[in-house]
Amino acid sequence: QVQLVESGGGLVQPGGPLRPSCTVSGLSHNIYIMGWYRPTPTNTRDFVADISTLGTTIYADPVKGRFTISRDSTKDTVYLQMGRLKVEDRGVYYCKLVVSRSPDYWGQGVPVTVSS
Repeated sequence: QVQLVESGGGLVQPGGPLRPSCTVSGLSHNIYIMGWYRPTPTNTRDFVADISTLGTTIYADPVKGRFTISRDSTKDTVYLQMGRLKVEDRGVYYCKLVVSRSPDYWGQGVPVTVSS
């Protein structure tokens, strides 16, 4: 079965870095997209960034220039290098896996607390 396990959340001061990761297991496909989402005040989830197995990346405007998404294909792991964090970046970050003709998969979420 497919599982997404996230780690690397925590507390960071404004302006600091954090690098959560998401590792997928049980996936037989070798072409997929993995990305990161975070909650909104209205209980929806905003897109943050994603990366395909081809290396193509997309970023949401609020994080462009501050966040970098990357992957390690040998470990089926995606990272979100967050830099220059702002208080408004706080929230639970969820990893998402998109595979063609399959339901989306979500990680359990990792908390990102930005506070001085």
